[in-house]
Amino acid sequence: MGYAEALGKAWEDLLLLKPPSSLTVKFLADEYSLDLAAKRVLSLSCNAPVKDSLSILILHYSARNLRGLPVLSGQWVTFRQISGIQGYYPAYYSRTIAPVIRKYGRNPQAILGILDRLPASSVEGADVSVVIEAFNAVPLLIKLWKPDTEFGPEANLYFDASIKDIFCLEDIVVLAQLVVGQL
Repeated sequence: MGYAEALGKAWEDLLLLKPPSSLTVKFLADEYSLDLAAKRVLSLSCNAPVKDSLSILILHYSARNLRGLPVLSGQWVTFRQISGIQGYYPAYYSRTIAPVIRKYGRNPQAILGILDRLPASSVEGADVSVVIEAFNAVPLLIKLWKPDTEFGPEANLYFDASIKDIFCLEDIVVLAQLVVGQL
């Protein structure tokens, strides 16, 4: 399914829920307005339409939010635990985990710089760990391990287990890519 078709379906699914005429969604450090009449998602910080991939993600989240978000489970799971698709993991890794290692692997403490500009907090775990609130009730945990004499730097992304009740697998990949892109 191409972006145009997926976007059309996402709007259709949302509009079937009869959302309020004014709908805004916070994603990371920005807020977005859904123009239901024009079927556009606008960034409120720059008053411009957003890319289709982010629009689809916001629309899917908004629809799920209108139906009711699941309660956070408190259980962190990896992409492998969610997907069960071993063949796709290398692509996921190269788009999400590898960029984190490239940017912060030699200096994991540097990731704490995001605390000033993203809705994030430092938590215990690994050498450095942060939880980023991508959407309301959609946290992502990033763990980083410093290199040592035997191993290079490592990182992993974790999702609350409830994410599979909010997003499909493709949306989870896009979500992780968008979050990592903001680091």
